[in-house]
Amino acid sequence: MKLCSIVGTRPNFIKLAPISKEIRKKYKEIIIHTGQHYDDKMSNIFFKDMDIPTPDYNLNIHELLHGKQIGMMMIGIEDILLSEQPDTVIVFGDTNSTLAGALSSVKLNIPVAHIEAGCRSYDMTMPEEQNRIIVDHISKFLYAPTSSTARILQGEDVNGDIYDYGDVAVDILNSIKCEKIPSDYILVTIHRPVNADSHIILNRILSALNEVEYDIIFPVHPRTNKVLENFKLKEKYTKIKYVDPMDYHTMISHIKSAKMIITDSGGIQKESYILRTPCITLRNTSEWIETIESGWNKLITQISKQNILDAIKTCKKPAVYIDHFGSVGVSNRIVSSIRENINGNVRKP
Repeated sequence: MKLCSIVGTRPNFIKLAPISKEIRKKYKEIIIHTGQHYDDKMSNIFFKDMDIPTPDYNLNIHELLHGKQIGMMMIGIEDILLSEQPDTVIVFGDTNSTLAGALSSVKLNIPVAHIEAGCRSYDMTMPEEQNRIIVDHISKFLYAPTSSTARILQGEDVNGDIYDYGDVAVDILNSIKCEKIPSDYILVTIHRPVNADSHIILNRILSALNEVEYDIIFPVHPRTNKVLENFKLKEKYTKIKYVDPMDYHTMISHIKSAKMIITDSGGIQKESYILRTPCITLRNTSEWIETIESGWNKLITQISKQNILDAIKTCKKPAVYIDHFGSVGVSNRIVSSIRENINGNVRKP
């Protein structure tokens, strides 16, 4: 059995790590890196720190408008798939690399397995939402990370087979030995265009953070850093500790030890929940409805200084915790499922 994993961004690399480990116990894997994230701190460091094999191919496609980027990725991926002839292509999450990989594969009649299928924000202005909907409706095997995402796929009457095996993040986080870090701080991440590309929104966020009683640790995404520097916001809000993007193990240790998380990242919302750290999300919607309904995650739909300060003041750990994302062994169950489907020994989900 030969499987091809297609990745391009930090969240893709993280999800790939436990899947690749399971594949390579018994089977052949080809890794295609589109190059969507190319900065060393956003790409190479993850392959090294998470013990992911060096990609077999790197297309080095980045910093382009969406249409051109996806089109160029598809051209490169198609050539590789024609040469390698994998039995199945695996794509992860909701990035442009995910969409390019899935489209290239189905055009060649190669089955697609989508890991983290069924997530919905219902905000069609988000490129991620556009990507995940298309990928879910053209994939053959859909691995939903939660029961609610499986129900969403069922409600949309997708063509592929739906599997509710849990989230690979459970395997990843269970394998990491976290460092002990003093916990009297808030960890902040901001990278989505609606927040990161607006100096007005960033100014509102930072003005609130600059006034709270806790220390603020802010690993700055390269996209966000451009705006911070162009508008000299770091010099304006000096209480905040701005740091470079962290390697994954360090980031997870900081999430686990933090007083709370403030983010606009879907992945960090999920990681915060699994690690039992309360979260405040700077977005109108969340893909992880379970985290909202259980009280571990609070949305700030209108970004203002006062709304952020109010959310921080009332943020605390709920008394009840439910394992919405499943139990350890998700990656093994997914790879076993793909093998059974390829071999024709298909168990209906």
